[in-house]
Amino acid sequence: MQSVYVLNGPNLNLLGTRDPGTYGTQTLADIETLCAQVVDNLGFQLDFRQSNHEGELLDWIHEAGRAVISGDSIGVVLNAGAYTHTSVALADAISGISVPTIEVHISNVHARETFRHHSYLSPVAAGVIVGLGAHGYEAGIRALAHLAQS
Repeated sequence: MQSVYVLNGPNLNLLGTRDPGTYGTQTLADIETLCAQVVDNLGFQLDFRQSNHEGELLDWIHEAGRAVISGDSIGVVLNAGAYTHTSVALADAISGISVPTIEVHISNVHARETFRHHSYLSPVAAGVIVGLGAHGYEAGIRALAHLAQS
């Protein structure tokens, strides 16, 4: 059975307590449960991870790319958190191995601080979902499944 990688970047382990006015009250565990239900309904397996370390996220993107090539995965739903706005390395990893990636943000980054308006990932992502809260993950998984079928 093919997997869907759902990768989360820095500070997303603080969901539920960090600035609930911006990020809501759902925890990362709540989001993982939601994602597990969605992939199960679509007939996939979930590989859900979070790291505060850029290098670890890079390694996981490389792993996901190899899994896509071998047919074991359909791609990545990525909430890179603040690395979205700073990491050329993550963008290079996504484009370097051509792993289908949906960029997800819980908050509407375009309605926030100016520095959050720029994403290094958007130009190399297959799609971008912002401002839907935890439901953005569900939309990202469904979009990835749609891309895999086309």
